[in-house]
Amino acid sequence: MKITVVGAHGSIAQLLHPKLIENGHSVRGIIRKEQQADTLEEMGVEPQVTDIEKETDISDSVGDADAVIFAAGAGPGSGKERKYSVDRDGAIKLMRACQANGIKRYIMISAMGLDTPRGNEVFKVYQKAKAEADEALRHSGLNYTIIKPGRLTDDEGTGKIMVGDLEGGEIPREDVASVIAAAIENESTNRKSFDLLSGDKSIEKALSSLD
Repeated sequence: MKITVVGAHGSIAQLLHPKLIENGHSVRGIIRKEQQADTLEEMGVEPQVTDIEKETDISDSVGDADAVIFAAGAGPGSGKERKYSVDRDGAIKLMRACQANGIKRYIMISAMGLDTPRGNEVFKVYQKAKAEADEALRHSGLNYTIIKPGRLTDDEGTGKIMVGDLEGGEIPREDVASVIAAAIENESTNRKSFDLLSGDKSIEKALSSLD
């Protein structure tokens, strides 16, 4: 499959690319900065420099992919405005690009607990922006998978997870990347939205339980 990843220089995305390539996929990575291109090329990813905040139409950058992954985020140091312009509006621009280019499969990295706003004002705006992006994807007509991990860690992945309607907990970024790679071709994840934490089931078994 040809896969386009938006936010391709992010922590999860950089763990994801080798898994996708190992599975036989070709990967195009959309990045904001030219200086990030070398990192992607070294990984075997085709870099595409596009600022999803500034561009109204990103369909040319997305290309004729078989599937897309939204892995972009404004980041913890950003203000309220960028939570909307990246986390919500960037995700919606990718939906429109899929609709324009005839791409059906869309994987979204979201977050747990968006229904119960918490934290400071900026974090509450982030949660609202992510929730609105998820809602837009559910109503987009695309074949979506919305993956909502708990607190992310940099621990080594275990390959053991739990999915469903969960509360509190954490998961290594590496395991999130592994779940995304597995979800792309797992029909049990089609048109599904689920929380994701470290657990005791293999990734394939946990994802197949979503049926």
